[in-house]
Amino acid sequence: MLLNPLNSILLATVLFTVLLLRKRSRLPLPPGPPKLPLLGNLFNHPSVSVWKIYMEWSKLYDSDIIHVDIAGRSIIILSSMEAAVNLLDKRSAIYSDRARLLMVNELMGWEFIFSIMKYGDRWRTRRRLFHTVFHAEASKKFLPRQLSTTHQLLRRLLHEPAGIMAHLRHMTGSIIMGAAYGIDVAAKDDPYVRLAEDGLASVTEALVPGKFLVDSLPLLKYIPYWFPGSGFQRLARESKILSQNMLEKPFAEAKRRITSGHAPYSFTAATLQNLDEFPGKEQAIKDTAAMMYAAGTDTIVSALSTFILAMLYNPEAQRKAQAEIDSVVRKGHLPDFDDEPYLPFVSALVKEVLRWQPALPLGVAHFIAVEDEYKGYRIPRGSTVIINTWAVLHDEHFYPDPHAFKPERFLLDGKLNPAIQGPEAATFGFGRRICPGRHMAAASIWITIASLLATFDITKAVGKDGELVEPSYEYFERIIVMPQPFECSIKPRSKDAEALIQSTADQDGSV
Repeated sequence: MLLNPLNSILLATVLFTVLLLRKRSRLPLPPGPPKLPLLGNLFNHPSVSVWKIYMEWSKLYDSDIIHVDIAGRSIIILSSMEAAVNLLDKRSAIYSDRARLLMVNELMGWEFIFSIMKYGDRWRTRRRLFHTVFHAEASKKFLPRQLSTTHQLLRRLLHEPAGIMAHLRHMTGSIIMGAAYGIDVAAKDDPYVRLAEDGLASVTEALVPGKFLVDSLPLLKYIPYWFPGSGFQRLARESKILSQNMLEKPFAEAKRRITSGHAPYSFTAATLQNLDEFPGKEQAIKDTAAMMYAAGTDTIVSALSTFILAMLYNPEAQRKAQAEIDSVVRKGHLPDFDDEPYLPFVSALVKEVLRWQPALPLGVAHFIAVEDEYKGYRIPRGSTVIINTWAVLHDEHFYPDPHAFKPERFLLDGKLNPAIQGPEAATFGFGRRICPGRHMAAASIWITIASLLATFDITKAVGKDGELVEPSYEYFERIIVMPQPFECSIKPRSKDAEALIQSTADQDGSV
């Protein structure tokens, strides 16, 4: 019996799919280090400097896509912008999922963070809620708070210059707690900020790929916490208490303020007061508010602390930026967001900060549930897919002398050079998982750096022996990296700069 045209098309489609799958199953895996049967790369997978070793492997095997296996868990590492765009952007329909993350989500209780949540309706609801308040135009409502909080940072540094890292954390916590909940962070050791920091300290370490074997061998989750070798269970129990407190306590305070009628504009206030637009979504609002602090604080602090280190590494860049600010910003005024288009060197310096030491050198891992093919290699279904942001931003073909701090690489004839790929594309993620808070984060980083350059000289500390103290430029290696403790000197550039900083206190009356 002859097939009708529709059946013929269906049969041809099935045959093509079968042949394609057979072809893909015969394709080789991407190159990678030698693997043991069953255990794969369990014993030769790096535990430190993971992104740098991944980059070395990429060079060794002459491939921008490499493969490792940790006890049956397939991991694909992308080491070029081309590979990241071709897969995570152009094929976002199949590369937008997240891995199971058993340790972080199921044992430690961080399943409310939608940036690491599985792709689906639950994720879409939270993403849409976030977007209503933090898209490019809406996020401008927070610019006055960002500017005021930056001025508070300047005053704190004026009175206590030795506490730079604590001040940066306070400033960032204040911006995000205000934006998320409408909570003003006045105290130096604010309980809500401390609560979030304690919780994040554990989860940022747990998110490093391959850190915990339980992610590759799920049966280990049933080992009791008192059993020998189950330290991960004790860590998970402690982190779960912190994650739940971080989720519940500031949200309860925000609701109390809204009920009292004394709540400033915030994500929580804006979405709860329009709950009819999001029926039954209070839990989603709570989750999304908590995610803001979890996702935003450490990345901004990492970038700003890298800026301080960069000024010690390249003082000439600091002098050039200060000269530009002095020539553009009106005397007796501090930089404002409106000045950004007229300060190209400052903007290039900010770009170089993001490139030189990316806050997330491995990004956040994607997950692919179906088999795929790229450049003649097979990408197995169930693979974790990682973009090696460090490798992308240290590719010497795009960024010659990549380990040097050179803002000039982004300039041409005194203007930003559009031909040079900015670091933002790699820094803020790809496809449907691109960071939704990138507009607010970028604004905070820019205005803080411009304001610090306008008012302070940042130099190497002088030791008791009269010699300059050289920083190690080493970082704590978590999913969000932070500089190891270092000394520096931060002093007002002049008496006029000191007076200008003091004058900002009149705007909000705080120290």
